[in-house]
Amino acid sequence: MSYRDGVTLRGMVAALELYFDTVAEQRIKTLWRALTAAGVNNQGEHSHGRHRPHVSLVAAHELDPVAINDALSGLAVPPPIELTFGHVGQFPGGVLWLGPAPTNPLLELHAEVVRRLDAAGVEFWPLYRPGVWVPHCTLSMTARGDAISTGARVAFDVIPLRATLTSAAVADHNREIYVPLTRTRAA
Repeated sequence: MSYRDGVTLRGMVAALELYFDTVAEQRIKTLWRALTAAGVNNQGEHSHGRHRPHVSLVAAHELDPVAINDALSGLAVPPPIELTFGHVGQFPGGVLWLGPAPTNPLLELHAEVVRRLDAAGVEFWPLYRPGVWVPHCTLSMTARGDAISTGARVAFDVIPLRATLTSAAVADHNREIYVPLTRTRAA
């Protein structure tokens, strides 16, 4: 499947993912189960079962966890950032998602991460550049036709959903890579 700018989303995708507090994560997993019950394919149904609800700061076909960890040295990723998911959206190709209000702390973190990755020569897709990036938590990668409206109706039952970003990792499930970021706050 292709997405804007010719980026292929199927196959090998790696991301720098930000994870939520336990309560928010469980609420989104409950939403995934409700989508399954409504007949909408979703992130909770992948055969490997390793997906966690998250917001991706950057994504690419491949990401080097060591290079990312080095580039972000001394930066708290994520600092505790509170989000409120208040809308449901769709990207071309069947990507259904929950969208948070884009807070200044989230946008500032994203901009700083991008600045540091650029300085380190870490490449990622243009869709994740400031001014283009749309913060979101993916619900389904294959919602088409009636699944779009059904999925949106189910998702509207859980919003507004409050979450706090509490941890981060570089994840590439196709290559069985999951490397939590080890961060300490800069002095």
